[in-house]
Amino acid sequence: MTTSAVPSDATAAAPEVPRSRIVVASMVGTSIEFFDFYIYATAAVLVFPKLFFPAGNETTALLASFATFGLAFVARPIGSVLFGHFGDRIGRKATLVGSLLTMGAATFAIGLLPTYAAAGLWAPALLAIMRFTQGVGLGGEWSGAALLATETAKPGKRAWAAMYPQLGAPIGFFFANGIFLLLVVTTGYDSANSATDHAFLTWGWRVPFLLSAVIVIIGLYVRLKLEETPVFKLAVARGQKVKTPLAQVFRTSWRQLILGTFIMLATYTLFYIMTTWVVSYGTGKVSDAGGPKITIAYTDFLELQLIAVLFFAALIPVAGLLADKYGRRPTLIIVTIAIIAFGLSFHWFAAPESATAGRMLVFMCIGLGLMGLTFGPMSAVLPELFPTNVRYTGSGISYNTASILGAAVAPFIATWLVSSYGVGWVGVYLAVAAVLTLIALILMKETRDQSLTD
Repeated sequence: MTTSAVPSDATAAAPEVPRSRIVVASMVGTSIEFFDFYIYATAAVLVFPKLFFPAGNETTALLASFATFGLAFVARPIGSVLFGHFGDRIGRKATLVGSLLTMGAATFAIGLLPTYAAAGLWAPALLAIMRFTQGVGLGGEWSGAALLATETAKPGKRAWAAMYPQLGAPIGFFFANGIFLLLVVTTGYDSANSATDHAFLTWGWRVPFLLSAVIVIIGLYVRLKLEETPVFKLAVARGQKVKTPLAQVFRTSWRQLILGTFIMLATYTLFYIMTTWVVSYGTGKVSDAGGPKITIAYTDFLELQLIAVLFFAALIPVAGLLADKYGRRPTLIIVTIAIIAFGLSFHWFAAPESATAGRMLVFMCIGLGLMGLTFGPMSAVLPELFPTNVRYTGSGISYNTASILGAAVAPFIATWLVSSYGVGWVGVYLAVAAVLTLIALILMKETRDQSLTD
């Protein structure tokens, strides 16, 4: 069959699928996935240092907890290769179902794990295994959801369509932290003074992990109602599938892999500094260069985060509109320059001697607002870098390799920097990551008008 015998417009290659179904399926899956991921991030600060590691130095236990947190990011490229292979070989729909099941099963299992007091070293070992499995599932999730959105989008509206799976991040974060806040308040838990036999540490923290089973069932129902994307069907009709997408993407698209990885670097670094590390810093888990601490109560700080995450959610669609109107490259270059400036302002915003609750709220609103602007276009940008037959694999590897360089180490490095040198150096660390992203954006070609069927 020649290419002229196959419709060149992807939307003509498949029966019409209700847009609302695609929006819900791409957004609900990532909402569930990120809910699962963020309840671990919250527990990594609040619960795991107390229950899953030997008693001793509080900062050491926190760093050990952050190390298991980072395991998922090591696993994510493995997930992107595994699920990317099947996503490019057998289709987007079946692969999305598999990634959701993997993530959901691991999260549910964490809610059943024994603690260090009950199982000794088996407790952190099992926690690490489940965290790794979480990472494998999420490694395959994002690319599939992004491709579902972009490969079904109308011409000129890809960044707008692609922002829906991105909204899953703030939605998942909001509900994860909201449930933890509700549990902390209803059980009367005080992280500074409560004993390890407190109701929250005995059973309360397990509730969000066990609830994931219910919401995964809902996500599966939605995704099983999907059709395969028209762009993938067109590639199949043209005989463009490859047997080994991983080998193909490294052979033909290695430059795009490198650029995509560094394009995502600042986004990941910013987000995990502003969501995971900032909780430990803002609630007094670590001091500023061995000196003073910020002592905002955990429940108060969580409320501040829940307000700030609304800015994250609100600016994702704004970023989609800007990226469609002005292009991906200029939009992201301006936002990345703003991230550099924000990083250099950390000492002014967050130094313990001046960091009131109000100032910390402004600090987090700016940081998460910038996160919405940089994260919003990414599910359009990364898929647009790669051809259809390796798009799932290529975009997934770039996205998840960036998670190792940016997210996996960010809470650990930031905790070490603030305890050793002060909060200003955490901002310098963010600014350096953003400079690397800026270089990658300058080197990339504009992808707004790139056809996904070429």
